[in-house]
Amino acid sequence: MNTVDNMNTQDVREVNFDGLIGPTHNYSGLSFGNLASARNAQLCSNPQAAALQGLAKMRRLLTQGYTQGFMPPQQRPQLETMRQLGFTGSDQQIINQLYKRNPRLLSMVYSASPMWAANAATVTPSTDSGDGLVHFTPANLLTTPHRAMEAQATTHSLRTIFNNAKHFKVHAPLPSNNLFADEGAANHSRLCQHYGKRGIAMFAYGRDGIDSGDQPSRFPARQTRLASEAVARSHGVNDDYALFCRQHPVAIDTGAFHNDVVAVANGPVLFFHQLAFATDDFATIKQQLAEQFAFMPLSVNHKDVPLEDAIKSYLFNSQLLAAPNGDMTKMHLIAPSECAENTAVSRYLNTLVQDEKQPIRTIEFVDVRESMSNGGGPACLRLRVVLNEQQRAAVNPAFMLTDAKITALEQWVKKHYRDKLLPDDLADPSFYTESLEALNALTDLLQLESFYPFQQTSTL
Repeated sequence: MNTVDNMNTQDVREVNFDGLIGPTHNYSGLSFGNLASARNAQLCSNPQAAALQGLAKMRRLLTQGYTQGFMPPQQRPQLETMRQLGFTGSDQQIINQLYKRNPRLLSMVYSASPMWAANAATVTPSTDSGDGLVHFTPANLLTTPHRAMEAQATTHSLRTIFNNAKHFKVHAPLPSNNLFADEGAANHSRLCQHYGKRGIAMFAYGRDGIDSGDQPSRFPARQTRLASEAVARSHGVNDDYALFCRQHPVAIDTGAFHNDVVAVANGPVLFFHQLAFATDDFATIKQQLAEQFAFMPLSVNHKDVPLEDAIKSYLFNSQLLAAPNGDMTKMHLIAPSECAENTAVSRYLNTLVQDEKQPIRTIEFVDVRESMSNGGGPACLRLRVVLNEQQRAAVNPAFMLTDAKITALEQWVKKHYRDKLLPDDLADPSFYTESLEALNALTDLLQLESFYPFQQTSTL
C-alpha cells in the first residue's frame, strides 16, 4: 500500500498555479479548432488588461482562503526554433525576416499561450503515485506548432517551482511523435472522496493513436490514448485507479478542442455536458467510479444547455472548488462572466444552485475576457496540484502568492505592459526590447537569477 494513503485528509489541499499572462498576449488565431481564437484573430489585444484580469482572479481565490501559486510567462519571442529552421542574424534581424516573409511565423514565436497553465502538465499527487512523490509530465502540445514550442521552457519552470526531489518528480515531456500527442491536464480529471485519499485518474482522449477509430470530421482530436497511458504508467498510477474515456467526436467538432471545455471535476463531482464523452465508453466509466466512492455525476442535458452555448460561454471551463477547508459538500464554481450573459447557461446555473441534492452551493462570475477572446476560460488559466503540508512548504516560495506579492505583480504589469497590441506591432524593435525588459524586471522582483535564456547570454 502507498505509504501516504493514511495521511490526515485535512492536511491536504488543492493548490492552483495560475499562468501569469505575458507581455506579448496577442490575437493571432493560431489554434485550429479553437473557435474563439479563430473568431478574434488579428484584432487588437490588451496585454495589460489580460494580466491584471488573471491576477484579480488569483487574488479572489487567495482572499477566500485558497492557497494560490503561479507559473511565470515564458520568454517571447522564442527564436531558437526559427534558428533551427535556417533563419540567421541577430534577434531583431530574424524578426524582420519573419515579418516580411511569413508574418504567421512571427505571431507563432510571440505567442503568449503558456498563460493557459492547464496545458502545462499532467499532475499525479503523492496519494496516487507509485513512489509517494508528486509527479509532473509536461505536455508536448505537438498538435499546434505555436504550443509545441513550450515544452522545454515548461519543464524548466516546473523544475524551478517544484525543486525538491524529496517530494517532487518532474518528468521529461513525452516523445514528439503523433502517437503520443499530449495536451496536459486539460484532458485529465482526478476524482476522489477527499484530497488526502487515493483518487481515480480519469484521462480523456480524442483518438487511440494507432487505431484512429471514430474521428471528428471538422477539427483534430489532439489527445491520444497512448499518451495518456504513458503518463499514467510513468507516474506509477495503479491500473485499477486509471480510467480512459474517449471524447465525443461531436464535442470536438463543435469546438471542444480540450475536454475541459465540456467537463470539470473535483472531489466526487464530475460536472459535464451530455455530449462530452462517447456514450458506450462513459457508461462503463461511471460504473467503475461508483464502485470506488460516492461518485456524483452532474450531467447537463443538451436540451437545457445546447453544446454550442456551453462552448461559447465556457460553462465547463469554470473552476470547480471544494470549500477552502476541503469540504466537498459546499463547492464553489468560478465561472467566466460570459456564462451570466448567456440565456440558457444563466437559467441553468440558477436552477443548479437551488438543487440541494448536489454540492455546488455558490457561483461566482469573473472577468477574464482577454483570455476568453483567445479561447481560454478560468480553468484554462490554472494547473491544479494536490499537496500536503510538507509538500507545500517544499514549493519554491518565489511562486507562492500573498496579497503583497500580487500587488507587486500588478505594479510590474502596469509599468511594463502595453494596453494595445496589434499584429503589426510584433515587428516593432522597441516591443522586442520591452518584452525582455519586462521579464528581466520580473526575475528581479522574484529574486531569481538567470531564469530566462536571454539572461544567460545577454547584457540587457
